[in-house]
Amino acid sequence: MSKRNQPPATAGKSGPKIAKSKRASQRKETKHPVFQPNAAGIDIGAREIYVAVPADRDEHPVRKCETFTGDLHQMAEWLVHCGITTAAMESTGVYWIPVYEVLEQYGIKSCLTNPRNMKNVPGKRTDFHECQWIQYLHSMGLLHSAFRPDGEVCAVRSLMRHRNDLVEMASQHVQHMQKALTQMNVQFHHAISDITGLTGLAILDAIVAGERDPAVLAKLRDPHIKASEETLRKSLEGNWRPEHILALKQRLLLYRAYRDQINDCDQEIEKRVAAFEAKVDPAEKPMPEDRKQKQRKRKKKSGSPDFDMRTEAYKLFGVDLTQIPGLMMLVLMLFSEVGRDMSRWPTAAHFVSWLGLCPDNDISGGKVLWRGARRTKSRAGTLFRLAAHSLHRDQTPMGDYLRRMKAKLGPAAATTATAHKIAIIFYTMVSKQVEYDASLWAQRDAMREKRIEASLQRRAAQHGYKLVPLGAAA
Repeated sequence: MSKRNQPPATAGKSGPKIAKSKRASQRKETKHPVFQPNAAGIDIGAREIYVAVPADRDEHPVRKCETFTGDLHQMAEWLVHCGITTAAMESTGVYWIPVYEVLEQYGIKSCLTNPRNMKNVPGKRTDFHECQWIQYLHSMGLLHSAFRPDGEVCAVRSLMRHRNDLVEMASQHVQHMQKALTQMNVQFHHAISDITGLTGLAILDAIVAGERDPAVLAKLRDPHIKASEETLRKSLEGNWRPEHILALKQRLLLYRAYRDQINDCDQEIEKRVAAFEAKVDPAEKPMPEDRKQKQRKRKKKSGSPDFDMRTEAYKLFGVDLTQIPGLMMLVLMLFSEVGRDMSRWPTAAHFVSWLGLCPDNDISGGKVLWRGARRTKSRAGTLFRLAAHSLHRDQTPMGDYLRRMKAKLGPAAATTATAHKIAIIFYTMVSKQVEYDASLWAQRDAMREKRIEASLQRRAAQHGYKLVPLGAAA
């Protein structure tokens, strides 16, 4: 066997394999100022990872490790033996999660970074050089760790994201039920707003059971349905083809199966949320007056959890965040994404910048090359945008602000600007433990009116006119 075809040497009988570079012996060591001397770099892969430590910590500072659990523990033990206290890695899919958790068990601080922020230099695109490049950048203090909530919050986040997937899959079966009804020209899903409500499910069960008389099916109508019984009867006349009935039956069974899984997920989320230490006891400090009672009296949306989100969110955060316009159904989802410790962001400006809701620009040579919202993907930022988007017809000062910004900036920029304002209110309430005060909007509106009046006076003076109030003119 030639020397080139020999297998790589290993560190004893077990442990990470020693990775060798073809030109490793030709490379000269160059000393640079080091800010984190105990830093390691890890290149993440699906089946194997490459780990680099400082050259003075081991005879072979770059090693290859498989991604089996036992191999990951051996890698962590080797890092501890080398005196490593922090390790940087790229956020590659979900492959980094087991490595991150194993390093946490051994007390090694993980620095999860965006791959865009540490592109490799030309000519060094192998895994062997990539982990060294990551280690070098991390030792120089040039990498910033991504935000990751505490372990308990991460568990809730995983459950919430899994629940969202279940809701999406359940909604697909609802669409397929509507497709089967349309193919049979049974138009009752156009006569009622939701075929998964009491009336809709009762009629679907009767159709699947074999009932075909429109008059009998129309009598299953709930009194609260706006459509009349005659309209419902006419919409239930169609061509009852057996293949479409079979598709309708199976989709209905799958929808109910997903609803059962969603209910199980809700119970687990409620259990996890209740395990957190409450910041306030509603019995000692009652919740503020609910200014959204009319909205809460409406029919509960099919995708919302079954437990009392307002009370649970109040105990978690210590303030009633559901009073912020647009955040009524999103508070627990925001908790799963950002947690409740706002000290990780020094100011509200840092928080909205992390969310990607603030303007940014690219300046080179004193010239602005690009200006606009930062191109970043943030689940929490998307939630704030969703809250802002829901305020188009909301009769609150926040809704007025959204409509005013739409007329000035356009829909997309207006949604971002409103989400920016909602995020600042969220950060202020959680960090300073103050309740939402809608009266502050009156002061801001008064200041805005003064600015508009001053602008009109200035424009009139520029054209040689003078504005006189109506009362003074009379």
